[in-house]
Amino acid sequence: MAGFLTTHVLDTARGCPAEGLEIALYRLDAGERVLLRALVTNDDGRTDEQILPDGEFAVGQYELVFRAGDYLRATGQAGDEPLFLDEVPIRFGMSEASHYHVPLLLSPFGYSTYRGS
Repeated sequence: MAGFLTTHVLDTARGCPAEGLEIALYRLDAGERVLLRALVTNDDGRTDEQILPDGEFAVGQYELVFRAGDYLRATGQAGDEPLFLDEVPIRFGMSEASHYHVPLLLSPFGYSTYRGS
């Protein structure tokens, strides 16, 4: 099986997928972050393509940065500045060529993640 990476962002405060949320994927290489791509979630809270497709997959350390603040402002959930959550970074390792799914459950004052399927 080839490895690849996907995500799904759900707005738990509104009870719906988080549409229009910007996501950046970085590879951590010798202590430096290298931007691999930036995508935006669709109306289902997913990206239209794999965040890291099988042809570009490599084991290693990665970071997804979810631009939660921009999304919360756009949906009227931001509250006062500075926001409690602005950018949500999630660092994780991929140690084998398989499907990695890193979802984000988001609200204005909290989030959670896990390795999904």
